[in-house]
Amino acid sequence: MRVYLPCTLPALARVAADGELGPAPLTGYAVTPALVEWYASGDTEELEYVALTEAARASLRMVAADRADGVKTPARRVVVAVEVPDGEVNGGADLEERATVRLSAAVPLSRVAAVHVDEEAAVPDVEAAVAALPDADRGDDDARFTVDGAEANELLWYATQEIPDLIG
Repeated sequence: MRVYLPCTLPALARVAADGELGPAPLTGYAVTPALVEWYASGDTEELEYVALTEAARASLRMVAADRADGVKTPARRVVVAVEVPDGEVNGGADLEERATVRLSAAVPLSRVAAVHVDEEAAVPDVEAAVAALPDADRGDDDARFTVDGAEANELLWYATQEIPDLIG
C-alpha cells in the first residue's frame, strides 16, 4: 500500500542517516476505504493526491513544532511516499481522518518510493502559513486562508537517489 508520511528536511536527514523512518507507530495518509467512500467520484490518482495533501498539511505542523522546540527547520513541506505491506497499516475510524493510517512498524529506506518537497519559491507562503497556524487553529478565517495558501504550491517529486541533494 502507498502511504504518505509527513516529514521535514531535518527529519529526512535523520531518515537518511538511520536508514529508516521510525520509530513506530507512524501516522501517515493513504487511500483508505473511508476516503474512497467519501470521495466516490475520484479515481485512484485523485485519491492519492488527497492523501498527499493531508500529509503536506501535517508536514506544515511538523515545521511549526520543530521551530517551537528551537530546531532550525526550513520552511518547506516534505512528504515521503512509501510502499508498505497492508498488514502493517491500520486505518483510522474517525470520519474526520478519512485518509489517516497508522503504521505498526518502522519503514526501511528501501521502501521509500519518492520524496515530495516544496520548491524554494514556496518558502514565503510556507513561512506565512507556519506563522498563521496558531490563529487559524483558534478559528481566524484570515489565518486559515493564509494556511491554505501554502497548498497553492505543488510539491515537487524527487527520486530516492536525490535525497542526499535535498538534505545537503
